[in-house]
Amino acid sequence: MDKSVPSRRWLRIIPVALLMYTIAYIDKSNVSFAFSGMEKDLGFGATASGLVSGILFFGYLFTQMAGGYMASRSSPKKIVFWLLIVWGLFAMLTGFAHNLTELLIARFLLGLAEGGVFPSTIVLFSKWFPSHERARATGYWILCQSLGSIVMAPLSGWILYLFNWRWLFFIEGAMPWVWAIVWWIFISDDPRQAKWISEEERSYILTALEAEQKTIQRSKTNYLEALRDKRVWILLFYLLFEQIGYYGVSMWLPTIVKSFSHQGSVGVGYLTALPWIAAMIGIIINSNHSDRTGERIKHASYPLMIGALFLVASVLIGASHPVWSLVCTILAVGVMNSYNGVVWAIPASIFSSNNLGGTVGFINGIANLGGFFGPFIVGFLIQSSGHFLYGTIFNALCLIVAGLVILPLANPGFKSGKGQHISHVASSK
Repeated sequence: MDKSVPSRRWLRIIPVALLMYTIAYIDKSNVSFAFSGMEKDLGFGATASGLVSGILFFGYLFTQMAGGYMASRSSPKKIVFWLLIVWGLFAMLTGFAHNLTELLIARFLLGLAEGGVFPSTIVLFSKWFPSHERARATGYWILCQSLGSIVMAPLSGWILYLFNWRWLFFIEGAMPWVWAIVWWIFISDDPRQAKWISEEERSYILTALEAEQKTIQRSKTNYLEALRDKRVWILLFYLLFEQIGYYGVSMWLPTIVKSFSHQGSVGVGYLTALPWIAAMIGIIINSNHSDRTGERIKHASYPLMIGALFLVASVLIGASHPVWSLVCTILAVGVMNSYNGVVWAIPASIFSSNNLGGTVGFINGIANLGGFFGPFIVGFLIQSSGHFLYGTIFNALCLIVAGLVILPLANPGFKSGKGQHISHVASSK
């Protein structure tokens, strides 16, 4: 972007969206801190805990594509606003569960409510940030995952210390209702509707987006034609394996940290925040470097494979050297999460605006099933073996597979059948 062009949207759109999805991530992942209390009160083990953690992503499967489709054709602002209200209700409902069945139902409903938020936000960003800015914009927004974990870890630790796991869901489930008001006031669907930006910035955005859409073949058959595009399936399988590995790590991270640190709930909360601070740094560095060089695929691939190696090292070192185990855990989470932002800059550069939301929803909806299989399989491996080694190796292998799956898109000779090669995008010069 030309530095002479005002950039108020960076200071308005991104922070509000960042905190909105930070809350979503907290309500999605805080169950990892409630495992020990729920297992004791409701009478189930690690395998069931993995099921409780992962069933939310089946809810995603049903609403991701629908949410993206509606956002592409209506108002992302209104869709996200109402989803904030509904997901807050279901997040609080989780605290009322008195058996495993009720807990599974509440988590599934939470997934249904949250499912449409991600593709709707991707659509919103595609209307505010041209392609050469999109990895940075999406990367800054995706910091919500790390920020959510950083905030959630000590906050959840203190809530559990002062109250119990039910109050964890009551208190954190109320936050989206508060943020819905902020979202409604500060967010506009596109530059044409925003009264708070200058004419110069509005003109810059609309001109850049118009030029971008001219380079993308517009689909008349929408999603049926998108499903014949090899790039859709490569991105889907990449994200599926990445999500299996990612959630297999993140949902069990507090338990893993506790196993080698032997800290209480508050101490584990603070230590668990450290890897997510590293993740934020990794996302910023990798996203900025991707936009600066114009390269996407290697920036999405290599971090997963390198992070997998640190992940295995963290468990092999184990409790005998807790400090070094923590260091490897920090590096593993920090490096492997740096792919985020880069990968979500890819779809808007290859799919036209009329089918972007639905295509992203289709890809992410199925890929998010990895969020079910990862915690569930890792929970089964932990319960079967009595330690974390096999679960960690499983996570690492999934991350390596994901890193390898996407690499064909970096080949200049790769043909999608419909669109352009996507390893590089236009620079901001």
